[in-house]
Amino acid sequence: MAYRLKELVEKFGGEFHGDGDCQVATVATLQLAGQGDITFLSNSAYRKFLPNTNASIVIIRNSDLPSCKGNAWVVDDPYVTYARVAQLLYGSSNTAQGVHPSAVVDSSCSVANSAMVSAQCYIGANSTIAENVYIGPGCVIEDDCSVGSDSRLVANVVVRAGTVIGERAILHPGVVLGADGFGFANDAGAWLKIPQIGAVEIGDDVEIGANTTVDRGALGNTVIEEGVKLDNQIQIAHNVHIGAHTAIVACTAIAGSTVIGKHCAIGGCVGIAGHLNIVDKVQITAMSFVINSIEKSGTYSSGIPAEENRQWRKNTVRIKKLEDYAQRLRRLEGIVNNKK
Repeated sequence: MAYRLKELVEKFGGEFHGDGDCQVATVATLQLAGQGDITFLSNSAYRKFLPNTNASIVIIRNSDLPSCKGNAWVVDDPYVTYARVAQLLYGSSNTAQGVHPSAVVDSSCSVANSAMVSAQCYIGANSTIAENVYIGPGCVIEDDCSVGSDSRLVANVVVRAGTVIGERAILHPGVVLGADGFGFANDAGAWLKIPQIGAVEIGDDVEIGANTTVDRGALGNTVIEEGVKLDNQIQIAHNVHIGAHTAIVACTAIAGSTVIGKHCAIGGCVGIAGHLNIVDKVQITAMSFVINSIEKSGTYSSGIPAEENRQWRKNTVRIKKLEDYAQRLRRLEGIVNNKK
């Protein structure tokens, strides 16, 4: 469906410069956009492409208006506005309803008439599938689960017993919710399994990327609050609690019973040890390793960036000698102080 520029401005705010009746139906980059496309500029590195873009509409800040030769939509945050427009143009259009003949649905389940249960799905006893839910091919939902309205399980998602999923959640292929947490007791050298009897709670408007796993709690529940965004291939261990609107990038691993606050941003491949507390509004940069609680909002980093191998080898040797250097420095300080 196409939208006119003045319709978009009326819906999302800002002001337009140019032809308000100009229509767009697709999005594209500044470099590749053509007629009928809407694009945006939020990163200054791409400003050089603005004067020559062929887009029908460009979403920009007021400071970039002099460089825009075509129809401009001026807003405070072009990236946020672009996201809203993209949702409008490319939002889910699934209208299918009903249960596919190859799906297996327990007779005790409650499946809303407006929901769609696709081919080769399984839904266990006493589970509830709310209005407008889409359950994609190959999904497994075990006993006593609940999926809130307008949620989408794209394909091959496994939701284990007792899991609760809020409204408007999006679970991408391969997500596993409620697998056993890694709980074992060492009994004279042998590992004794500890039953994981908690569950998983997923809040409203949560999105979970492909092949991400959220383990069930050992005793209480593992909790993902509303608005949390999890990238692909993340491991969330048992009894972790993630605060509302926190975003976590791919390949991060969070050990058991750690609590992460609201509005945090955690980069890719971060490791977070167990039983820690991280307050609200903390940013952790990629490849960091967190072994202590973080009690003050701000940005935190660790790890050593890649460098030329010969220099890295020298630095590694020096790191191993830090304790010796520290002792020698203390001795020298003592000599200097005694001479004063």
